[in-house]
Amino acid sequence: MVAKANRTGHESPTGVNAITAALARPFDHDEVKFKPQAVKNNRALALAYVDARVIQDRLDEVLGVEGWQDEYQLLPDGSVVCKLTLKLGDQWITKMDVGSPSEQPDSGDRLKAAFSDALKRAAVKFGVGRYLYRLPAQWADYDPVKKQFARPPLLPSSGERRAVSGEPEEQGSAHRSKLKAQSSMPADGEELHRRLREYDAKLAARKLCTVGALLSHVAQAGAEAGYGVDMTTWSGPAIPFAVNAVKEFEACLRKPKTAAA
Repeated sequence: MVAKANRTGHESPTGVNAITAALARPFDHDEVKFKPQAVKNNRALALAYVDARVIQDRLDEVLGVEGWQDEYQLLPDGSVVCKLTLKLGDQWITKMDVGSPSEQPDSGDRLKAAFSDALKRAAVKFGVGRYLYRLPAQWADYDPVKKQFARPPLLPSSGERRAVSGEPEEQGSAHRSKLKAQSSMPADGEELHRRLREYDAKLAARKLCTVGALLSHVAQAGAEAGYGVDMTTWSGPAIPFAVNAVKEFEACLRKPKTAAA
């Protein structure tokens, strides 16, 4: 891969394919943080994320400080639109997304959170940190009083991160299998709902469960986890969470039924 020096002192890749691959590269473990998505007693669903500054560092590293631009628009409801423009090869490409304010008491902090969220969401459309949305759902011990995890949740190994992010893995059939499994996941909530309806119908046709039992199980699990009952609106970590819920349902179907006394 041909590289050129940028103003940050790093070597920047040239060529659109090389640039997009560098943008999508998994972050170092110490750059990834976790926040609770849903809390149940002393357990919480850990959602992986990175700070906006980490996103900015990645853009500087890959494109140089002169290779990207961002513009923002404040909406009446407190949300923020980010228009992120990157130089990919000889063209400037723009992608946009909306960030939401946080629930912090200070209005200034809420607004800053909306700007950061908007930048991160726009960057995801260029592949930056997109693999974080594909990480398996992970419940971890959580202290609701201190509002922090009892111990840091675990991240996948470097090989597993390559598989989830789509970065080529030269050796190991296990990693290739993980990559194939991740690529076959539903792209959004609507596709998830369609697949579950089809699978639910197949299970019912085989008389393994009643019609709608699988859909009801996944929707209820999602509601308890904080994703809501309408799975067509699910995205990000809710998708692998739903896949795990299906596996739990299948495990229940495989359990031998004891005869009534």
